Amino acid sequence: MRRLLPLALLVAAVLAPSAAAGGWATVQLSAVPTDGMKAGTALPIDITVLQHGRTPLAGVTPVFRFRDTDGKLLASYRGTATGRTGVYHVEVRIPAENSVRYEVYDGFTQYGNATTHTYAPVTVDSGDGGGSFPVLPAGGVGLALVLAGVGAWLLRRNRPSQEAALLR
Repeated sequence: MRRLLPLALLVAAVLAPSAAAGGWATVQLSAVPTDGMKAGTALPIDITVLQHGRTPLAGVTPVFRFRDTDGKLLASYRGTATGRTGVYHVEVRIPAENSVRYEVYDGFTQYGNATTHTYAPVTVDSGDGGGSFPVLPAGGVGLALVLAGVGAWLLRRNRPSQEAALLR
């Protein structure tokens, strides 16, 4: 029995680190929000969750989230499994904030090390046309063209022709 104790301790010491080493994952996104996207735009994203960055993970539930720059949660989207192992689908809507951060919780809780993967903030276009250049509605542009044409016709009509000027 005394001879087995050192052997058991050696086996436990070797196996313990390898058991703890299995608890991390990476995520890959098929699309990402980018600067200038319009608020309210739908963006379909496939999230691929890979154990150790290599093996596709089935049975996890990744969550895609938007936060404002202060960290307040704006929207959360739970991934649904697709027909491919390790690939989960979400369809997000770009929030109407000026600047947003997005993150993906990988859902890999098997070893207690599920991670939230964070990304750089992006600037969102509010879509309100708030630029400084004035924009006329299409009807206003058409009306301006018609009035310009009528004005040119009236000026031409009231001007004496060159032939009439020579006869004088």
